[in-house]
Amino acid sequence: MDSIVPVALTVTGNEKAWTYMEAHQQSPGSRGMRRYRIIVVLRDGTLSEYREDMGDAKKFKGARQLHIPSLFEHTVDELRNWADDLRWEPWPYLDELLENDNYNLV
Repeated sequence: MDSIVPVALTVTGNEKAWTYMEAHQQSPGSRGMRRYRIIVVLRDGTLSEYREDMGDAKKFKGARQLHIPSLFEHTVDELRNWADDLRWEPWPYLDELLENDNYNLV
């Protein structure tokens, strides 16, 4: 059985975060796919989820869905900056991985 995740209504840029995610998910009321920024922070000793609607998922066609673990080592602003840098980047090392003669499938 799933548990209810506590909600954080706001986050500040200098606040430490547990994790940062960007994902395409169904909007409330099933009105289409949206891209959400999800940041997990600590509220009253409990991990709480802050969600921000970034807009129609169609605007993010080709963008990576992100999951950046932080474990309270980085601030919300740092994670947002990394996400801005990574969102449209191609998958790292894929070209090199496919061209590497020493690559072995496990």
